[in-house]
Amino acid sequence: MSTKNLYSKEAREKIKELAESIDFTMMATDLKSQPFHVIPMSTKEVDHDGNIWFLSNKTSTHNQNIEKENRTHLIYADKGNFEFLSIYGRAHISTDRNRIKELYGSGDDAWFEGEDDPMITAIKVVPDDAHYWDTKNGKVLSLLKMAQGAITGNEPDLGEQGDLKI
Repeated sequence: MSTKNLYSKEAREKIKELAESIDFTMMATDLKSQPFHVIPMSTKEVDHDGNIWFLSNKTSTHNQNIEKENRTHLIYADKGNFEFLSIYGRAHISTDRNRIKELYGSGDDAWFEGEDDPMITAIKVVPDDAHYWDTKNGKVLSLLKMAQGAITGNEPDLGEQGDLKI
């Protein structure tokens, strides 16, 4: 796997590509405690600045943790395509009704009583540090390349990995 660090616009585009295509992430909060609090979250949007947006209940444990200490870690994994993304950053809670309505989708009705539910907040995660692994070939072709490498002794080109510096 080759290393390709990405910067600025390319880094933001890679975060958007992977976070939105993988969608679900494990969001870790209360990082000072062990074990820290981890919950699956669905990515609503990655904006033009590379910030990742989620919807959440204002009384949730992760919201309470963010209010105390806003460091968070997002871990995205698409094992089917061998794509992975790790983001460490700062989370901010917003009650901006217009922003919440922009992010809200019909699938959110399972969690909230419509887009005007007073319990909804938006969480914006601002990345400070990010790293990606992207095979570009998917799982099956990557496994075949690994097998070929094992047989031939040559290191297979499995894709790219690198730091993302916004």
